[in-house]
Amino acid sequence: MTGFWENKRVLVTGGAGFLGSHLVERLRKRGCQNISVPRSKDYNLVEMEAVNRLYRDAKPHIVIHLAAKVGGIGANRENPGKFFYDNLMMGVQMIEVGRQYGIEKFVTVGTICSYPKFTPVPFKEEDIWNGYPEETNAPYGLAKKMLLVQSQAYRKQYGFNAIYLLQVNLYGPRDNFDPKSSHVIPALIKKCVDAVENGDKEIVVWGTGKPTREFLYVEDAAEGILLAAEKYNRPEPINLGAGFEISIKDLVELIAKLTGYTGKIVWDTSKPDGQPRRCLDITKAEKEFGFKAKTPFEEGLKKTIEWYKETIKGAD
Repeated sequence: MTGFWENKRVLVTGGAGFLGSHLVERLRKRGCQNISVPRSKDYNLVEMEAVNRLYRDAKPHIVIHLAAKVGGIGANRENPGKFFYDNLMMGVQMIEVGRQYGIEKFVTVGTICSYPKFTPVPFKEEDIWNGYPEETNAPYGLAKKMLLVQSQAYRKQYGFNAIYLLQVNLYGPRDNFDPKSSHVIPALIKKCVDAVENGDKEIVVWGTGKPTREFLYVEDAAEGILLAAEKYNRPEPINLGAGFEISIKDLVELIAKLTGYTGKIVWDTSKPDGQPRRCLDITKAEKEFGFKAKTPFEEGLKKTIEWYKETIKGAD
């Protein structure tokens, strides 16, 4: 499908971020010459004026909307209002102005946080409306879910070709390792690597270790989004994941092993666990646009740890 991108002007919001940077690299490899990557200092997408100006400047045929206000459980608990408002306004305005401009396609990347707290495992796309999301990240998850409602409504009324992908937690090189806002894998890698370096005898981890999570390597995620952009043109949301689950306890032990940390792991059970289980049914993505994650989990973790040691620790 490389010819698909050749004469297209593509706008990637969040294109300088963790996922976006990998996606833009793959777009270039597919022969896309005209990619716009707006920076938040130039275009605050929460403001309608900036969204209008961005469309005027970029004149896109296709928009891939990755820009989001994101963080782990702690960041979600501290900023529920901001996470709700910023994510809702960015998405709603990007879609509305895209419709006004008559763009060819709009790709929204949603989140597994939109699923109900007690969704049967593996999560099927049809389960998305069967309950309220887990409380700590419900404002974020619901704001993103409104973009699914908007996409379907706009397709019905205006014939607007908007697609919606439900993505699991990502990990990989270039992830956010800031302990104030990072997700679980980079937070644990940092804890273990720092503990080894400092000779610490114990690390403290949030929760009980019982919940399960699914993780998708960032390069696989970028490939999945581009395949969907090329081949998928329907209103139903599609899961994007790796199709496995691992308990937080097993994840901590695996990262400890891969980083060489041999000290004690202390569980702070006063801190929340988040959603009890997370694992997606990924059959539709393979059926609809031929996507299957390729990176084995341990291999992806090793690459992420290497990148952190060389790039972040190496720069200290």
